[in-house]
Order: sequence, then C-alpha cells, then structure tokens
Amino acid sequence: MSSAKEAMIDIIGRQPEDSTYDEILRELAFARMVQRGLDDSDAGRTVTDDEIKRRIDSRQK
Repeated sequence: MSSAKEAMIDIIGRQPEDSTYDEILRELAFARMVQRGLDDSDAGRTVTDDEIKRRIDSRQK
C-alpha cells in the first residue's frame, strides 16, 4: 500500500496541466472520501438498505 503522500502525488500527476487549485483539491477530497467508504465497508461499518429506509420512515412521522 502506498503512503498518503504517494497517493496524493499520483492523483495530482494524473490531472491536466491546466487544472485549477480547486479542481485538484476536489479530486483529492473525492479520492479520500472513496477510500474512507472502502475502509468502512471492509470494517463492517455499513447499514443495509432496509435499515436506511426504516430510519427515513421513522423521521418522516
């Protein structure tokens, strides 16, 4: 597994040369959110569709 710095360098290196600062930050944030979601899934920190529906329904009453 690569370090955080290596992952960031890779993401930045794949951006077009004319990318803005905000575009690069958005790509970095997106990659981090995806990684956090995968980490949560691997650790079993997920909620089923049925549980989400139950939670939504209970708040709408």
